[in-house]
Amino acid sequence: MTISADMPLRFFGDPVTIRWVLDNSSAYTIYKGEAAVLDQTGDTSYPIGQQQITVAASDICVGIAAEQKTVATDDREADNMIEIYTWPTIIGFKSTVFDLTDLEAAVYQANDGALSDTAADNPEIGTVFWVDDGYVYVKLNAPTICDGA
Repeated sequence: MTISADMPLRFFGDPVTIRWVLDNSSAYTIYKGEAAVLDQTGDTSYPIGQQQITVAASDICVGIAAEQKTVATDDREADNMIEIYTWPTIIGFKSTVFDLTDLEAAVYQANDGALSDTAADNPEIGTVFWVDDGYVYVKLNAPTICDGA
């Protein structure tokens, strides 16, 4: 499976965003809630949606897409600006993987948007801050090197 729609997100406090230009080396859609990654074997200046690559240990997760954006290869990269949630934002994702015994545990995001406690080819997005009402609240640590991937 892949991410094919914006994810429902909740927040603790006010989110913090940074505007980035997206990589346009391939055509794709990045969805709200998807991790954005600097691919160290591709364009190292502009992030790409994590679904578009196999995340490696040297890649850098810059945060979570705050909006959906479709990119075409013939776009000017400067036309592909996107807001990305970054540290110190605390984002709530729908998930049943974690519970309150997992506070401060590392959180990774798989290509289908599911949260995981496993690094394998997944970017680390942060740590468990709280769990409530079917949501796990993740304290973002972005930007961070995906050394566990």
